[in-house]
Amino acid sequence: MIYINRSLNLKKIKAIGLDMDYTIVRYNSKAYESFTFQQIVKKLIEIKKYPAEIYDLHFDYDLVIQGLVIDTHRGNLLKLSRFGKVKQAYHGMRPIPFKDQQQIYKNIIDLNDEHIQSLDTAFSVSNGVLYALLIEKKEQGMALPNFHQLAIDVREMVDLAHRDGTLKLEVKENIEKYIVQDPEIPATLERLKKYGKKIFILTNSDFNYTKLLMDYAFNPFLKEHKTWSELFFWVITASQKPHFFSDRANFLKVDPDTALMSNHQGHLASGIYQGGNALKLQTDLGLQGDEILYLGDHIYGDVVSLKKTFNWRTGLVLEPLIEELEGINKSVELQNTIVKTMMEKEKLEDELNKLYEDEFEKGKKVEKKKLDKLFLKTEGLNNTISSTLKLFQSHFNPHWGEIMRAGQEESRFAGQVEKYACIYMAKISDLKEYSPRAYFRPAKRILPHERM
Repeated sequence: MIYINRSLNLKKIKAIGLDMDYTIVRYNSKAYESFTFQQIVKKLIEIKKYPAEIYDLHFDYDLVIQGLVIDTHRGNLLKLSRFGKVKQAYHGMRPIPFKDQQQIYKNIIDLNDEHIQSLDTAFSVSNGVLYALLIEKKEQGMALPNFHQLAIDVREMVDLAHRDGTLKLEVKENIEKYIVQDPEIPATLERLKKYGKKIFILTNSDFNYTKLLMDYAFNPFLKEHKTWSELFFWVITASQKPHFFSDRANFLKVDPDTALMSNHQGHLASGIYQGGNALKLQTDLGLQGDEILYLGDHIYGDVVSLKKTFNWRTGLVLEPLIEELEGINKSVELQNTIVKTMMEKEKLEDELNKLYEDEFEKGKKVEKKKLDKLFLKTEGLNNTISSTLKLFQSHFNPHWGEIMRAGQEESRFAGQVEKYACIYMAKISDLKEYSPRAYFRPAKRILPHERM
């Protein structure tokens, strides 16, 4: 299923760019983030001299969901509404009571604040989980740096694990454990190419890692190409997104047989490259920005930065939607019960307001029995809503609930998706359900004053 924020006519799209990790190559997120967690802990002990006792920390994938932010000043994990208000908060493993939360976070959160760290990608789960566990240990008396330095150290070790080859070597040696083979993805891209779309890879991964994953995820399932590299007009590796969209770095030509690189001058012919920049890519394509669609999984690296610098159309791949949609479908009856009960409660509130209106404006004394009866009914409905909400929330993350919701409002993450992604989907292969000439049109958004 494709979810539409803005009109997008695929017939007018001449080129489609694709991120690799978590976009056209799917990961076993729980296994990958668990290993990443272990490596961050190891590096914190060996490089930052953290206490060896943190080796015993247990990774729990459900402690963090995509789209949270860390308040590094107070050591809290936060879930925000699209308007920047804190809707849920944890300090370590402990939820912060609503009244305390309101007292601490009276104003909206400024995402540009140096003490706010975003956890917006599938790769950031291990970061958030370890931070929460270290905060818990610090509050229990373990000798650890202050909240802000903890966040800096954890992020630094995450980045190091991605840079120094630790994670890539593990994937290489156990690729079947970490990479999901999905035959529908190569089939989807071959179909798009058949319709004349120029498709290209634009990834921050280096060529050797790209080749490793693509050989495994694509080659066994191709029907119309011998190898994955034949499928793509360009393969651009180590692209340094989001800088790829703002800087003017040169392209390096990559020899696919030796992985050796050479300086490239002139027009970008079909082939494999490293680095480069979006301006030259678009110029050499000979296309307008709105004739290019780019699909990725990183809200900032792939979508936000691109929207702010070029007029490419954008799509976001959110694999967590698979579980979220399962939860929504399983909880339909509970949602209907909540809506129906809230309507009954609103009627009772109207009755109470009318009684007090008669008292204050017409001098009619309110009968205590009537009040007690209405209050008793309201309390009963509140209990029904509360118990039904608990059942509803059991279909989603046990700590944070839905990724795209923060209470009744959209989450900050959902707001970013709506603002910057023309379309979004759970998997690239969802495109296979539609014609490559499809015209995606959003449903009319009903404004509050239009609801009758």
